[in-house]
Amino acid sequence: MNDKPDDLEFAIGRATQALLGEQRGDGHWVFELEADATIPSEYVLLRQYLGEPDDPELERKIGVYLRRIQGGHGGWPLFHGGAFDISASIKAYFCLKTIGDSSDAPHMVRARDAILAHGGLLRANVFTRILLAQFGELSWNDVPTIPVELILLPRWFPIHLSRMSYWARTVMVPLLVLAALKVRARNPRGVRLPELFVPADKLPPKPPSHQKRGWALFFNGLDRVLKVVEPFWPKSMRRRAIDRCLQFVTERLNGEDGLGAIYPAMANAVMMYDALGYPPEHPDRAIARHALDKLLVIRKDEAYCQPCVSPVWDTALVSHALMEVGGKDAVAAAQRGLSWLLPLQECEVKGDWAERRPEVRPGGWAFQYRNAHYPDLDDTAVIVMAMDRARCDFAAGTGYDEAIDRATEWTVGLQSRNRGWAAFDADNVDHYLNNIPFADHGALLDPPTADVSARCISMLAQLGESDSARMRDALGYLEREQLADGSWFGRWGVNYIYGTWSALCALNAAGLDATAPSVAKAVDWLVSIQNADGGWGEDCSSYKLDYRGYEPAPSNASQTAWALLGLMAAGQVAHPAVERGIAWLQRTQDGSGLWPQDAYTGGGFPRVFYLRYHGYPKFFALWALARYRNLRRSNVQHVAHGM
Repeated sequence: MNDKPDDLEFAIGRATQALLGEQRGDGHWVFELEADATIPSEYVLLRQYLGEPDDPELERKIGVYLRRIQGGHGGWPLFHGGAFDISASIKAYFCLKTIGDSSDAPHMVRARDAILAHGGLLRANVFTRILLAQFGELSWNDVPTIPVELILLPRWFPIHLSRMSYWARTVMVPLLVLAALKVRARNPRGVRLPELFVPADKLPPKPPSHQKRGWALFFNGLDRVLKVVEPFWPKSMRRRAIDRCLQFVTERLNGEDGLGAIYPAMANAVMMYDALGYPPEHPDRAIARHALDKLLVIRKDEAYCQPCVSPVWDTALVSHALMEVGGKDAVAAAQRGLSWLLPLQECEVKGDWAERRPEVRPGGWAFQYRNAHYPDLDDTAVIVMAMDRARCDFAAGTGYDEAIDRATEWTVGLQSRNRGWAAFDADNVDHYLNNIPFADHGALLDPPTADVSARCISMLAQLGESDSARMRDALGYLEREQLADGSWFGRWGVNYIYGTWSALCALNAAGLDATAPSVAKAVDWLVSIQNADGGWGEDCSSYKLDYRGYEPAPSNASQTAWALLGLMAAGQVAHPAVERGIAWLQRTQDGSGLWPQDAYTGGGFPRVFYLRYHGYPKFFALWALARYRNLRRSNVQHVAHGM
């Protein structure tokens, strides 16, 4: 192993300088956040829906991007190297045909053959079928009925927006209006997709579903009833429902950061304003449309559209990594990052989370630049831990005290009844809703998860909470979530490596050492899945419904770093697996001082939507190297803080 101190310091120094060079002038970091072919394809098709003026250069660059990421199977996957996905493939094919690719071109023929083999347009997911209905390629009868009057239902009703996750809420409300009005896309180029239609009697079997048979039969029956009765509902009620949806969207429009600060909700808001007759220059429609363009990544030769941006998350995590590195320049840069984060704390707006916790004062941070109605517990806990470390380890004074206190109050207030934490809401656990026809993605809810709960436990423990009833209950939740093999599920990162790292950090912060059975089992699992090259890797397919245990995947920097940070949190800094992992990171550092990585290691929605955080291999790998150096230098096994 090449672990001489000067070699390790050299690797840390190169990565540190590279990260410092990417800090923005106001102190924050933001890295690209890439999804699959769906979002850039939808962006082009949105422009066609609205009949906007042509932008041939932008379309050309998006076309280059889509052709590059086409899979060897002929279609488009949900993550780098992944299996064929029919919905992503239909949208990418539609987009490429719209921008001028001939349906006889070799790449289009391969895509068409793959789409037809998997069932064509009728086998697409709900959101894709809605888009196809808007363009007249499918009937609205091929789409689950989602009556706009849903927004008028009382809060106690079993199907209510407050029972759904924030992302479902913000996507659905403008979509309710679009489904009610059924406005046809302008489609000025008249592009159609008859070649992708497979007759219903020739469709291949449907793939396995998360939905329970009994619930699915009930809700599918309800959908058929709604299709019959919906045309007869009072027009006055429909008008009132549309007005309520408009009010909801406009109240949460969020300026140039967009509704919910996520692409699908933002695009639906623009189409809703258009369907309601708002001209392009109307302030609400104009700002909603401008927000979408801010998601574009335009390079010299290609372009794509991000699903959202991650400046708060990136800045908080880079600040942690740089404080681990230490030294005047790194710490100063981290403190500049924390100073940028400080005023972004939301202490005024009671967002949608207050539906279930009206007595709690706001105090969290969002993931994006601004998203006042939707702060999240994950970002908030990570920021609090960074600010606490800055004031304790680097004598940053009392400037963070009030922010930490408010954030802690908000975090404690959003603990769910099962004593875990979700990302955005408390007790968002009405699981039967994932069986409604609209929820074929299985991601309608935001229940507590091990990774977010671990972050909140880490935060509370780092702030000094130890043997309280709340902490005992939270640790009990986390230990109940551990799988038989010793790992934890990772909801927001891929997957069991991410969840296990998160949980080990929490258990360490709470005072459990390597002798604790849960810690020992997790260590054994991480060691057992290390690759022969010394790194770790895990594929997004680990979210599949029939998961039966870890399946080997190529090593990558971010998952290797998570495994190392988890093992070191468990007191295993001298373990041979850690030494091999550190050697892998040193060996794979590139000429820029950072780490290349094509793998998608971020979770959007399991089995549906994954994310490639371009910053993850950069700052997590540095963090792991610096943590290893610090623990070896001090000859201690214990990490004194929550991450």
